[in-house]
Amino acid sequence: MIIQRSKEETAIILDFLPNGYPFDTRPLHQKTPIAQAIGKTHFVLLELVPKRDISLKINQEVYIGDGKREEIHHVIGKIDYDKLTNTARNELDYILKDVVEKNEKRFVNFFNKSQPINKRTHQVELLPGIGKKHMMMILEAREEKEFDNFKDIKERVKLLPDPEKVIIRRILAEINNEDRYRIFTEDGPY
Repeated sequence: MIIQRSKEETAIILDFLPNGYPFDTRPLHQKTPIAQAIGKTHFVLLELVPKRDISLKINQEVYIGDGKREEIHHVIGKIDYDKLTNTARNELDYILKDVVEKNEKRFVNFFNKSQPINKRTHQVELLPGIGKKHMMMILEAREEKEFDNFKDIKERVKLLPDPEKVIIRRILAEINNEDRYRIFTEDGPY
């Protein structure tokens, strides 16, 4: 059975290199401008080529779907975290924080709907700093009433690490391939 994965439609610019990569030894007139970006939905790291005479800004959202693109000529493909520029790595934390804040309901829903992976491990336990004790507290609290927001989670589950920061750390761990399980990222097509 083939699982159809959805592609990214929108990406957020992490870094823009108008003269291409500095390690590219070709003459300047042969270099291509490059943008490093992260997909807004599945958090896939991407390398993009902007259209001619388009200048991109960090944190700018660009359309990369199959329809008419305004700023992006084509998507080169996925890139690994270790291929990101220093600027892109620094921006990644801020951009992830912004995306998580703007999509709070999606991530709170994870706390409300997460399931066991197997007999020993629950999806909630994959979050950094959350062990069996916190997992049980989360499951008991959501049984009474689903969580409304991050603040609600913090108030109802005592001594729980900041849920927003835990989500961001988990996304970064998945981007870095630190775990085989995927909760928030997708390893399919860009």
